[in-house]
Amino acid sequence: MKRKQVIKKLQDAAKRQGKAFSVVELSRHTGIIVGSIRSTLSRSSGEIPEGTARAFWNQFESELGKGWWRQ
Repeated sequence: MKRKQVIKKLQDAAKRQGKAFSVVELSRHTGIIVGSIRSTLSRSSGEIPEGTARAFWNQFESELGKGWWRQ
């Protein structure tokens, strides 16, 4: 899955639920904030493995609900 797709899916879910969403470019990572939860995503080139994307999305479950990415 492309990095843009991972971020877009998270952004769309935050928008649907009325949560604040922001992206901050750091030196080697992209910082993403949804509500009160922060996490980083590497800016490495290429695809992000499906398991890594799910683990990243899982970090936002407390804001967006359990299994929100399956919807």
